[in-house]
Amino acid sequence: MSEQAQPPETQEQVKEWVPKTTLGQLVKEGKITNLKEIFELGYKIKEPEIVQTLLPNLKTLLVGVRVVQKQTDAGEKTRFRALVAVGDQSGWFGVGHAKSMNTRTAVDKAIRNALLSIIPVPLGCGSWECRCGQPHSVPYVLKGKTGSVRIIIYPAPRGLGIVAAPHIKNIISLAGIKDAWTKTFGRTSTDISMVFAIYDAFKNASKVITV
Repeated sequence: MSEQAQPPETQEQVKEWVPKTTLGQLVKEGKITNLKEIFELGYKIKEPEIVQTLLPNLKTLLVGVRVVQKQTDAGEKTRFRALVAVGDQSGWFGVGHAKSMNTRTAVDKAIRNALLSIIPVPLGCGSWECRCGQPHSVPYVLKGKTGSVRIIIYPAPRGLGIVAAPHIKNIISLAGIKDAWTKTFGRTSTDISMVFAIYDAFKNASKVITV
């Protein structure tokens, strides 16, 4: 997996945004000022600019770009598949992937999809060894699965760090988790399955905290 960071659109681009949805208009007018409120009201985010406006410090990680080929009647068709993860390191996380004839377009589409998939991630101190009450880890065990890949994220004491392979650590830290034990199963070298397994773990947790 690549650790190259790919920044989202600049603030100048966000300022030029013309909302196409009611939610977008509410955000631009300042009537909705945080993502938590959007989730509480049950709105569906259909414009990436909404996330960019409400999370100005959002960080983007380009997990990888791969060449994918497809055999057609006209011959072999080559495209690029980009995989991206986004997070504000304070409890928000999203992933996206996309294909295109060129790398730049694939990455841009993947970033857009990642922004539209943003979800809240519970942060806390669920470790019996710590109990500091600070949001440095997860409040309870998180489990996720995609394809053959499974991941379990356990609460850990403050100062331990994220115990995981470097590429997994970089992705999990985007959500704001600083300390955690992890255990993985399956073909973890398959980047898309690994990333979406992590996303599934966070999504399952977000269902709990938003009920």
